[in-house]
Amino acid sequence: MRAAVRGGFRVCEFTLTVPGAVELIAEFRRDSSLIVGAGTVLTREDARAAVGAGAQFLVSPVVDEEVIDEAARLGVAMMPGCATPTEMLRAHRAGAALQKLFPSVPGSHGPTWVRQTLAPLPMLRIVPTSGVTPENAADYLRAGAWALGFVNALFDPADIAAGRFDAIEARARACLAAASS
Repeated sequence: MRAAVRGGFRVCEFTLTVPGAVELIAEFRRDSSLIVGAGTVLTREDARAAVGAGAQFLVSPVVDEEVIDEAARLGVAMMPGCATPTEMLRAHRAGAALQKLFPSVPGSHGPTWVRQTLAPLPMLRIVPTSGVTPENAADYLRAGAWALGFVNALFDPADIAAGRFDAIEARARACLAAASS
């Protein structure tokens, strides 16, 4: 994550499946230039622990009204994972400010899907993840995506394992450049 920040990222999400994620949230939250959140939030307890550590937003791979409600109670934005327009509308009606398109698979859930979904549901704030790359980032934004989540395109597991953090930093710059084009 430090490499992504050096590359220009200012919004960071630590999934609670990562060992020490709550401590990392607290550590990165001390940098006032960053917006820090927690991912893979599956329970009210997860939400409380993450927000207690300083998380400013919560993300989940699923729509769970209890977690959406807890996020609202804690005063943070919630972005549940949704794979269909029905799930997105359900999340929106439950109070989720953003709807995470998860998984976002170019071809089946690519930019055209985002555009077609927003046509009858313009109140949604769709955030594609898991499948967003520098090559398709601008297309998603032109289709109406509210924001983007870079996962595998940014954090290559081989680079992490080999300690090639300079490669992650370079990809972070490329991802941001592509998203701003």
